[in-house]
This record gives sequence, C-alpha cells and structure tokens, in this order.
Amino acid sequence: MSQLPLVGLSSVEAATRLKSGGYNELPAADRRGVFRIAFEVVRQPMFALLIAGGVVYLILGDLMEAVLLLVFASLSVVITIVQESRSERVLEALRNLASPRALVIRDGKRVQIAGREVVCGDLLVISEGDRVAADATVVDGHDLLLDESLLTGESLPVRKLAAAVDLQIGSVPAVAGGEDSPYVFAGTLVVRGTAKALIRATGVHSEMGKIGKDLRSIETEQPHLQRQMSWLIRDFAIVGAVAGAMAVLLFGLLRGSWLQAMLGGIALGMSLLPEEFPLVMTVFMAMGAWRISQARVLTRRASAIETLGATTVLCTDKTGTLTENRMTVVTLRGADGRWDKDSKELPSPAMRDVLDVALSASAREPSDSMDLAVHAMATSVGGLRLPVNADRRLIRAYGLRPDLFAVANVIGDEAQRSARAYAKGALEAIGELCHLPSDRLALVRTQVDELAGRGIRVLAVAQSPQLDPGQIATLADSPRGINFEYVGLIGFADPLRSNVPAAVKECRSAGIRVLMITGDYPATACAIGSQAGLDATKVLSGDEIDALTDESLATRVRDTSVFARIRPNQKLRIVKSLKANGEVVAMTGDGVNDAPAIKAAHIGIAMGGRGTDVAREASAIVLLDDDFGSIVKTIRLGRRIYDNLRKAIEYIVAVHIPIAGLALLPLLLGMPLMLTPIHIAFLEMIIDPACSMVFEAEGEEANVMRRPPRDPKSPLLLRRRILWALLQGLIALAILAGVLISASRMGMAEADLRTLVFTSLVLINMGLILVNRSFESSLLRALLQPNRALWILLGSVLLLLGVAIYWQPAQSLFHFGKLHWNDLAVCLAVGAVSLVGLEALKSKLFRAETINPPNVAAS
Repeated sequence: MSQLPLVGLSSVEAATRLKSGGYNELPAADRRGVFRIAFEVVRQPMFALLIAGGVVYLILGDLMEAVLLLVFASLSVVITIVQESRSERVLEALRNLASPRALVIRDGKRVQIAGREVVCGDLLVISEGDRVAADATVVDGHDLLLDESLLTGESLPVRKLAAAVDLQIGSVPAVAGGEDSPYVFAGTLVVRGTAKALIRATGVHSEMGKIGKDLRSIETEQPHLQRQMSWLIRDFAIVGAVAGAMAVLLFGLLRGSWLQAMLGGIALGMSLLPEEFPLVMTVFMAMGAWRISQARVLTRRASAIETLGATTVLCTDKTGTLTENRMTVVTLRGADGRWDKDSKELPSPAMRDVLDVALSASAREPSDSMDLAVHAMATSVGGLRLPVNADRRLIRAYGLRPDLFAVANVIGDEAQRSARAYAKGALEAIGELCHLPSDRLALVRTQVDELAGRGIRVLAVAQSPQLDPGQIATLADSPRGINFEYVGLIGFADPLRSNVPAAVKECRSAGIRVLMITGDYPATACAIGSQAGLDATKVLSGDEIDALTDESLATRVRDTSVFARIRPNQKLRIVKSLKANGEVVAMTGDGVNDAPAIKAAHIGIAMGGRGTDVAREASAIVLLDDDFGSIVKTIRLGRRIYDNLRKAIEYIVAVHIPIAGLALLPLLLGMPLMLTPIHIAFLEMIIDPACSMVFEAEGEEANVMRRPPRDPKSPLLLRRRILWALLQGLIALAILAGVLISASRMGMAEADLRTLVFTSLVLINMGLILVNRSFESSLLRALLQPNRALWILLGSVLLLLGVAIYWQPAQSLFHFGKLHWNDLAVCLAVGAVSLVGLEALKSKLFRAETINPPNVAAS
C-alpha cells in the first residue's frame, strides 16, 4: 500500500486550482447562445412574413407602419430569445446536476461534489458502481476491478493496484487497459472494490477529453410529442400558405390592388401560421424539467415528462425510499442470550461479541446505513475493536455479490499474531457459509421471522477460526472458501417516512399500483408494506420467481404488491412481466445490477443519494433525496405539465380561428381590410407569452390525482378537445362577424369599425385564455387561483390596448378611429358574452369528466 498522506486538498486550494485549470468537462456543442437563438428565430416563416409586410408598407409609402411592423418583428424576436434563453439556462443547470458525481477528501473530510468541480491533486474516493470522474492514480485500494471498455473496447474488466511508494506521476506510461496498473481513467466504471486515487488530469486533458467523447447529454425533446407537433406545424403551414396565396389572388383579381392583396395575404398567412408551437414545446419541456427539479427530482430525459402521466405501476424499493434510511441497532441475538434496545441496559459480554463480529465485518469508513448503525452502536457501547486500526490490518475484503447476500473482511491482528474472517449478511447466505444443519437453521429462522414480523431488518453474523499463513496466502475470490462459525443476529429498525402512507393513498386514487421490491426477509417486507398502506396479503419471493415461467410470473404480478428477497436480476423479470401485462412501469433502483431493470422500465428512477452513477445513467429521472414522496410529486407534476401543454395548444388553435376569419371575411364580403400585418403582430405579442408563460405557470387541476393514468397511445390533441377548441374559435368568429357586419350596415366609418372589431377581438382573446385555464374549476374558482403571469399579461394587454386606441400617434399607426363609450360598452358586452357563454358551454360539455372523473381502483 502507498504511504502517501491521504489528506486531500483544502477547499481554498481546490477553488484556486478550479479557477486556474477550469471545470472538469468537455466542450458541449449543443449549448445555444443568444446569437444562435436569434439566428434561428429570424429564419422562421413568421419573421419573414413580418419583414415582407414591412417592405410592402415601404413600397406603399407608409413609413410609420413599416417601422412599427419592424418593431413588432423585433419584439417577437426578443420575446422568443428571452424565453428560449431562460430555457437554455434551465437546461444548463440540469446538465450540471446530471454530470457524474465525485466523492473527494477536502479539508480532511469526505464531501460529494459535481464531477465537473474536481481538480488536479484532489483525492478521489471510488467504489463499486461509480464512474471515475477524471484520470487519476490509485494510492490506496482494495479488490479494485474496472471496466475500461469505453476507452479500450475490451469487455473484460482489469484489476488495478495501488501505486508504489516511490511512484511519480508520468514515470510509468498511463495507458488504458493495463492489468495491475495504478492508473484509472475518466468515464470508466468501477466493477468491484474501493480505492482512493489522486487526480492527475481533468477535462480536455484526460484520455476521454483527448478522443473528444461526451459522456453526458440531456435530451431536450420528446420524440412522440415532437412527431405530433411536427404534424401540426406542417398541416397549419400548408393551410396558411394555401389560404394566403388564394387571398392574394382573390383580392388582386377582384379589386386590382396587388400590394393591398399582398398585405391581406400576409395577414392571413400570419394568422394561420403556428409559430407558437415550437416555442411552446421548448419552454414547456425545459421549464417542466425545472419545476420537477424543485421537487428534488432531476429529469435526465424529457420524454419522462410525457410518460409520467401514463404510469400505471410504480415499483419502489424499501430502504431509504419508503423508509428514512436511518438505521439503528435495536436487538442482538446469540446462543447465550439477547439484548433489546428497549431494555435500557448495556449488552452482556456475549452480546458484545455479536456486535464485535458485526463491527469487524463492516467497512472501516462506513457509508452503508447498516454499517453506520453498527459503528454508532459500537461507539456508544465502547471497548470494541475497530475493523482496522494500528493493530489490525485488512488483508482481504469481499463485497456483496448477486449470488451471495453477504460481505466479509479478513483481518490480521498484529498484537495476537493471528487472522480471522468476519462476515455479515442474509441468514441464507450466512447459513451457507457456516454450513448450518437444517434443524439449527430452522431454529434461527424462527427468531428471524419473529423479528421481521415487527418490521426489524435482520442480519446474521459469523466469524472463522484463526487462519494460518497458508490459508491467508491462498484466499479465494469468494468467502465460500473460508470455514465460518455462526455467532448470532443483529436487528435494525428503519422508520417509515411520515409522508409515505399519504403518498401511497394518493397513488391508489390516481389509478397507480405501488409495488414494493426489496431484498428484505418476507415478514419484514410485509410489516413495512402494511404500514405504508400496501396490500401485503400476498408476497412473492425471489426463489419463487426463479421457479415460475414468464407466463406464470406475468399472472402472479397482477395481484401481488410485495416482493421480498429479490435479487437485482429478478427485478428485470418483474419489469418485463408487468410490461407484458400492458402496464406502464416506473422502476426505482440504486445499484449497478439494477441498471437493466431501470433501463427496461418505461420510466427508470435512480436514487441520487445512495445510487451509483451507472444506475443514474440508465434512468430517466433521479431522486435527489431518495424519497418516495418525491416520486408521487413528480407524477403529479408530470400530469400537470401535460395538462397545461394541451391547454396551450388548444388555446392556440382556438385563437387563430377568429384572427384568420377576420383577415379573410372582409375579402369575401368586399369590405376594407380589418386586420393588417400590424394588427396581427400586436396580437402575437399577446398570444406568445400567453401560451408559453401563462399556461406553463398554471396550477394543477384539483382532480389531477383522482383520475386514471392517461393512455400512452393517446394523441396530444384528443378529438373531443380539438373539437372543443375549434368550437371556441368558431363561436368567437361568429360573434365578431356579427359585430363587423352589424356595425358596417349601420354606416360606421372604416377606422371606427376597425377599432371596434379589434378591441372586441382582444377582449375575446383574453376570455379564451380564461376559459382554457381549467376544465375542472368554475370560472370564479379559476379566477381565484394564483397565476401571477396571467395578471401581468392581462394588465399589460389592457394598458397597451388603451394606448393604441386613445393615444393619437398610436391611432394613426393602427389606422384606428374613435372608440366612444357606447362602443366600448359594446366591446365589453361582446367580451363578457363570449366568456360567460363559452364557460357555460364548457361546463355542460365536460361536466361528467370534471365532476365525476373515471377512475381505476388500484390494488
């Protein structure tokens, strides 16, 4: 072992090196700056139409109109840049959260930081399941095995040994794939063991940086939604282009004014062009991921937002997710007695021996919750031997393996010139190591059953007789080669999180089944499951799963909510069986071997606190606090985001109909143009923030968790809802057409008529926003629901409308006339009638859906 002082850097020195050396990351090609966003905006058809309209006004000699239109074009660009820049900043923050984590020693303490913040000279702590954050030299390690296939292409893992005492960085070639070398590389995976390593290269200077591979990415688009959105944009664009061309021909041929015809065609094209759709998608996905992150959940793949609302089965582990992961030792059992925490007495010498063996089988620097509990108990009792100290040397450590639920340490005692092996783990594994006869094993199992029935997690402990030098020299790769003697049991209690029963109940009301999958003893699993509110009458064990065919397992999982003694590879079978039954599955996991099940699930959920980087990489979302309640919050938020996205799209469809109608109707009736590109550009100043800000910030429906999961095959725009959007638009157009025709027949001047119609359109537009806010709440309740963005928008619109109508320069620019008080009363009446009428119609059409939503009882 190296004798290098393993103290790490100070925080001050690390900050200095970070400032001088930069972050440990590779350049990201997909980050968009302000100029790139602006360039993408000016390439959009809407911007081209605005510029074309400005050119036509210049040709006509209307300089002020041309300038105003160009100002509106600039404002459109600014709004889009602000919104998308905000989205980019959110995505950048999420990228930083998603980067590999690193456990380093700074100021003599272990601290977990983002992988991008490690610097050369940092002392990195790595263990099974971690991705190495930077190129480093191992200075202290145990049973270290790494998968370097990312760099070498070789699938077999390679062993790593600690550097010699006199090794200087650079004296031995640092080449990936080297067996027994001390070098580890960024991006490689720790398959087994633990180590401390001195970082020697970061960022572009690492081997990964040299070959230009980017190990991390966040998908910012949803494939399914993106396809649907592309179809919508294509269809609207085709309709807009055809309608605009026909309008130009119709106006030009019938009236002979081709420049005016071009203005009319541009206005109609602008009214039908769905330029809000891409903005809505960008903002909703980025801000949705940000909102979910506020619930301490990281969204690594935006497609998870779409799938969350369709989840029908939620598979969760127990420790740390349903429980607080705050283990304490509550009982000790041995051949010569027992000790219980409630007794308030210190353990007897025989019970101290049980605790001593458990402590010797634990890690020297504990991170596992049960190891921490054992160390805490040993400290409170006092007088026990630490696993490794000045007189005790760790010779070999055996980690937990899929085929053996036990860990073991071989420790040499310098004072007694002896060595022993100590093991702790599941009763079945310890019974196998100790070769316990069936009658003795049955007796111990009775004790375990009794404790497990009280929700206590139980580990058995064992030790070997003294090992001679020959046995030590020929230690096998598995502790099965050592003869162990059974010592006793140690029991841990981990209290259920206080919010779990309510969260499980909420899932049931939302039609989501909750399954608990744990490695615990069946009786313990049942006890915790019952406390959590699960149906724990049926339990399926890992051994039973192995004995079932895929068809039989698919049948059993339909009515089983508790799975016990499950090995990671069996999680994958459970996921596949649920999927075979047509379920939409969310699966939690934290280990390397959980990655296949996480990846196979529709929504993979990794633990951010205790989870490995491999599990995080396979997942769609990461729980930063490992709390089951956060999963339920995420599902709730996912449903809210999808609901609001639908509302925004439906509002866009509805509002474009009266605008397009007012652009086309005067052409058909032989009347002067009511809406020109200037007016439609003004309206876009309302529509863009309404769909991208107001609806995105809208609160959830009251019944969001009282309705069944959404069918994952259902389209973004349901037929019933799109018909409702079309109906809203047609009713609004009919009202406006009535106002237009009636006022025209009354001989109202063209400028006054345009003012009347435009004001009515703006007020009806505001009504459409209010109507589409909620399908569950009444209008009054919806108005009382907080949405700061809504009131800012409506207040700004009314202020700008007042300026446009009553300020003389603005009147001239918009070709407005006077709006007398009686005309204003007509506009207000039109807005109120449309709002109240649409609200009453919505209530009637959707009453059954909102008052008594269909539900699926979850078992």
